[in-house]
Amino acid sequence: MRAPFFATLALFARVVPTDEVETAVTDGRSVFINPAFFATLTPRQHDEVLLHKVLHAALLHVTRRGSRDRQTWNVACDIVINGMIAGVAGMELGGGATRDRAREHLSVEEVYELLQHDPNLPALVTIDMIDRMPQDEAAPGGSDQDSVAAARNDQLEAYWRDAHQHANLIAFAVAQGHAAAGLARELGMLAPARLDWRTHLWRYLVQTPSDFQGFDRRFIGRGLYLDALEGESVRVYVAIDTSGSVDDRQIRALAAEVQGILAAYPHVICDLYYCDARCHGPFRLSAHGEIPQPIGGGGTDFRPFFEAVERDRSQYESAVCVYLTDGFGDFPALPPTLPVLWVVTPGGRGFEVFPFGETTRLIASL
Repeated sequence: MRAPFFATLALFARVVPTDEVETAVTDGRSVFINPAFFATLTPRQHDEVLLHKVLHAALLHVTRRGSRDRQTWNVACDIVINGMIAGVAGMELGGGATRDRAREHLSVEEVYELLQHDPNLPALVTIDMIDRMPQDEAAPGGSDQDSVAAARNDQLEAYWRDAHQHANLIAFAVAQGHAAAGLARELGMLAPARLDWRTHLWRYLVQTPSDFQGFDRRFIGRGLYLDALEGESVRVYVAIDTSGSVDDRQIRALAAEVQGILAAYPHVICDLYYCDARCHGPFRLSAHGEIPQPIGGGGTDFRPFFEAVERDRSQYESAVCVYLTDGFGDFPALPPTLPVLWVVTPGGRGFEVFPFGETTRLIASL
């Protein structure tokens, strides 16, 4: 009755008592709880511990980690989950619960990216996510082969996606849809169609209005079905927010991907702009040249870039715009006439605030 969405997810978790764990952990499907530890908790703490582990499983935190650092990933997951639990009436977070109120509304991938460059990384009391079941629950003859792990991950994703659908239906039926901090952003990271930002950028830039004929076979092996460029050139206007919200590492990551596109497609021409409250540029970005030194540091205003593009571009040339930013700034009153891709930094604004264009998050899938 207090939180039907979360309660329904809990019904999908298999809870297993075991002495093989010190407190409580999840392998992404089941929740393993030490009975002696559980007996020391209050009824409200029972709910908190159970929901904490269920959310790790239901939000696919075990499979989403990939090759990321285990401890930093666990801290990021705990920050997001504890923010959700704190918003549930009647729940009781322990005094040692990891909190970061400034970040708990973000997705785990975003929090992880931010924590990697945070000298004040919160301490992790215990790892509560495991890659396999404890010894007394392990299936005989288990295998660590990559194919087995991949098949298991696919099964987990399908299982919890079905659970999410049931939970949404139940929450809607009792008119208590839950809007916990971070939930919408977390569920968005589970969308099957979500593309890695690099793939999104490549597909976006080579599928512009132009005379494209067929697939470029050089990239089919990488899973990129990109149209082959024929004839006319395509100009890419790249704007990078230099108001202080985008760091040098992120600038170079985007510029390097654009340079890779320039090397692969000679018909693509790139003009680079650095933007804060003013627009600095254009600088010609080449496939193998140096990335120009960033300029700026003031407030953020998106309008000067789009005004410069509309003023300088040829009406007879196919063109697109790419803007790397956190999304905090002033948008034009009217959308530009060119297609726009917003590449949003970790911790940046939600996609719903962008009044036009496509959006993708600057987070690599691992």
